[in-house]
Amino acid sequence: MRTLLVTGPGGAGTSTLAAAAAVRCARAGRRTQLVTRQAPPVPGLAEVAGLGVQQVGGRRAVETFWAAQAEALGGVLPHLPLPPESSVVPLPGAEELALLGAVAGADADVVVVDAGPLRDGLAFAALPGALRWWLDQALPPSVRALAAVRTATVSAGAARRGPVDTVLAALPAVERLLGHDRLADPAGTAVWLTAGPRADAVPALRRAATALGLHGLRPAAVLARGLPPRGTGEWWERRAAEHEAAVTALGAVAPVHPVAELAGAPADPAEALALLDGIQLPAAGGPPPPAPRRCDGGWQLAVPLPFAERTDVGLTRWGDDLVVGVGEDRRSLRLDSLLRRCEVTGGRLADAGTADARLEVSFRPDPQLWPADLLKAEERTS
Repeated sequence: MRTLLVTGPGGAGTSTLAAAAAVRCARAGRRTQLVTRQAPPVPGLAEVAGLGVQQVGGRRAVETFWAAQAEALGGVLPHLPLPPESSVVPLPGAEELALLGAVAGADADVVVVDAGPLRDGLAFAALPGALRWWLDQALPPSVRALAAVRTATVSAGAARRGPVDTVLAALPAVERLLGHDRLADPAGTAVWLTAGPRADAVPALRRAATALGLHGLRPAAVLARGLPPRGTGEWWERRAAEHEAAVTALGAVAPVHPVAELAGAPADPAEALALLDGIQLPAAGGPPPPAPRRCDGGWQLAVPLPFAERTDVGLTRWGDDLVVGVGEDRRSLRLDSLLRRCEVTGGRLADAGTADARLEVSFRPDPQLWPADLLKAEERTS
């Protein structure tokens, strides 16, 4: 495991457990970086050997970027007054970009990401794929190659610098960011989901497992707060029954590990670490990316979508990409060289509504893209 992503419903102790996991990694002798949107609720983390803490924010990231680009913009737009970085208003999504940049640039053996509430954590997991898609649509690889030639020409003084060149100059930074994207390696990325074991946590974490599966990730564990010391009366009995039912249902999402509920925030790293007693850090990440499997008449590609229902799933083919949607989430999967030369013949959601739900997409050779002799050989072996 190189990256541990921690997320869960608000109030489930996500930030505390992410800090505890970072302490555990550091004390195991691995250089660890905790990346978080907010100040960790555990004092004394700076004193843990081998542990670095980086708090990111969208405003700071935008100010830094603007300060780096303002001089170049001022050179090509001399008549346009540019605001100072202290007056720049961050765009929506700036915080997720800042978090992605911090994770990609971390120099550590393990990066623990406190991704915050579920909605923010799932948006962060989807961000790298969305960035790649938009980059490919706005500036395909062939155009980016021409842009590199243009940038070299401007740098050599053979052409005048214009506004477009300022935009093109930012491309290498985006490509470097995506090139160091840790989430692109699902086998090295583990996910912990946190939860208060109440009835409403079950559908939320099931939806989270579906969204993570869509983006190639899989929950390694659910860390669920336990009940306070046993009480008496009808309220307690009903609460205990709800807790037991929720823990059982959450077990279908991932193995459930109970976590003690403290009276307040941990007083120091040792008290935070005690929350993970008996809980092992994931040794590995999620499953390998889906690969084509030979079947009658062609190939099949299976995309894990745990707990997805048939009415929520959509599928389209766009060029060399297979676009899969579940509810409001969507991901573009780049097909390998074999499947790019094939036609999509159908798709079905197998084992719908269960932890094993998967979208099975069928392909067959496209006669226009296969040489005649290979197509005949393929027909003979089918």
